[in-house]
Amino acid sequence: MNTHPWRFGLAAVATLAIACRPDGPSAPVLSTSRLGLPFAEGLSSPGWQQTARNLVVLARLGPIPAGHAYPLLGVAQYLAVQRAEAAADVGGRALLETDRGAVAGASVAVLSYLFPSQAQALEDSVAAQANAGPGDPHPAFLAGEVIGREVGAEIVARAMADGFTNPNTAVPPVGPGYWTSSAIPPQPVNGGQLPGVLPWFLTSASQFRPAAPPAFGSSEFAAALAEIRQISDTRTPEQVRIAMFWALNAGTITGSGYWLELASQDIMEHGLSEREATHVFALVSATMADAGIGCWDAKLTYWFIRPWKADLAITVVPAVGKPNHPSYPSGHSCVSASAAEVLSAFFPEERADLEAKVIEAGLSRMYAGIHYRFDIEAGQALGRSVARFTIAADASGNSVLTPH
Repeated sequence: MNTHPWRFGLAAVATLAIACRPDGPSAPVLSTSRLGLPFAEGLSSPGWQQTARNLVVLARLGPIPAGHAYPLLGVAQYLAVQRAEAAADVGGRALLETDRGAVAGASVAVLSYLFPSQAQALEDSVAAQANAGPGDPHPAFLAGEVIGREVGAEIVARAMADGFTNPNTAVPPVGPGYWTSSAIPPQPVNGGQLPGVLPWFLTSASQFRPAAPPAFGSSEFAAALAEIRQISDTRTPEQVRIAMFWALNAGTITGSGYWLELASQDIMEHGLSEREATHVFALVSATMADAGIGCWDAKLTYWFIRPWKADLAITVVPAVGKPNHPSYPSGHSCVSASAAEVLSAFFPEERADLEAKVIEAGLSRMYAGIHYRFDIEAGQALGRSVARFTIAADASGNSVLTPH
């Protein structure tokens, strides 16, 4: 049975440094790195990633702002480790401390920008990590931290200019088959600014835009709508459970956070180094963000009506709610398929399990009454296309993940 591991750690979330303070009450030895050191003395990035997810929960960020935040951290961590290692040219304990310092410096810079009210607690976490070993902070940690903060500042500057905070000026067309807001009172479409956000890898938001959905009123559309009506009329407890599991709305780590949590588990199980771990976090999170940009380009191109608006007898699982944006394609499927494709590239033996999660995530939105099957299929295809492009770009050695 699926569970959300993050649910069991929320009691400790009020203490910000839960994941990255090696002397804190929630810093158990989770695994070992390839250096043979306990997690609290080895990898730094998974703990900072967990802190980010906890802060997303505390701040009740929705899926769109969370999906924008996660890659700022992941990319900063990876670039910081690469730059710090190149500057230090050391091995052994000094390399470990260099990487830990670089990750800490990059993480505190980015997370303090995203969550300014937590800046002091984040700084305290860096200090605790620096002082985790015997004696004074290791010089390599301090040197890595300086580089990490520099990289973090560069990523923050990018974030401030990437268009995410631009005004939402998207206006839907009016007529049969077009999306309308179900909010009371009606609200502007969520994510209206996304097609104008600077991608990490894509050449344009429309690069992988899918073909139009079935025409409203066509026989193909009628069949797809009837399928969702049938699910709504006969919804089983298991279907409700699956819909609720994958809801991942504000107040959770969100869909992007779910896939990054899986990434953390795979990183620890496979004993990756800090450089390898940050590479995974960076490529997965940036790919999901680009998939979201491409998804919203399509949503705001076609403005397709939601099932519950096309058939007023269709009910929506209350815990899922009615997303305030068009139906086609499915955002869950765009993000899930993109993340699974990247994770499968890093961990090919996990592909079958990851693909099963993508399928269930898609079905969950049909079970909830909020998407047609063609929404799911188009979203999965878009997500995979984005991921294959980002994987190839990353492998070229000349991408946003390459230090310059």
